[in-house]
Amino acid sequence: MSIKKNVNKNSEPLIKMSKIVKRYFEGKENELEILHGIDLNIYRGEFIAIVGESGSGKSTLMNIIGALDRPSSGEYFLNSVNVGNANDQELSIIRNQRIGFIFQNFDLIGKINAIKNVELSMLYAGINRHECTARAKVLLNRVGMSDRIKHLPNELSGGQKQRIAIARAMANNPDILLADEPTGALDSQTSQTVIDIFHKLNEEDGMTIVLITHNMTLAEECDRIFELYDGNIIKERKGNITNEHLG
Repeated sequence: MSIKKNVNKNSEPLIKMSKIVKRYFEGKENELEILHGIDLNIYRGEFIAIVGESGSGKSTLMNIIGALDRPSSGEYFLNSVNVGNANDQELSIIRNQRIGFIFQNFDLIGKINAIKNVELSMLYAGINRHECTARAKVLLNRVGMSDRIKHLPNELSGGQKQRIAIARAMANNPDILLADEPTGALDSQTSQTVIDIFHKLNEEDGMTIVLITHNMTLAEECDRIFELYDGNIIKERKGNITNEHLG
């Protein structure tokens, strides 16, 4: 099955970064500049990869995209909202409602089961529990985990935990999924299962996905690849994406 993706590059970018610089210890003798003026546009419905070796600045860039940190200078717009001008409360809302985070170590809460892990961010957003439960069940089914909703994280495999984390990231219908080395703790077969879920969400639901990875094999499955080196994007190219995973 082949699905034609609808990515409109004539529209305003969903993520628009201009001349993003990030420095630490500003004004001190040990001032360190990590990002040196990043320009990055990502459009709604894209599945893109940001790749780079350790020390390239990709974690710093990820933190800024995710509104976990602020740039030292430059502008960052997410869905036309100037993230750089947001106060702490507004940043918290952006992180909770506009960005779905998926991390290498899953970050599930060990004392509550799968469905409650997925419900939690919706409850924080003020959604009533009945609606939270109904949506959590739909999302867990979407990632193939409807038979594990009552399981605690320590009763699940790594791949199952990551699928729960993906469902949780989707809970508040975010603008983007931001996945930081989401397959780093998984074997190759399980990694491909996780990436296939990303493809499904991207191609069938139109979800915009930003994958941070050092794994070039996985990056090649994305629409576009941005290569980061020493705090600069040194290359942008298309991936070798196919639709065979949907066959």
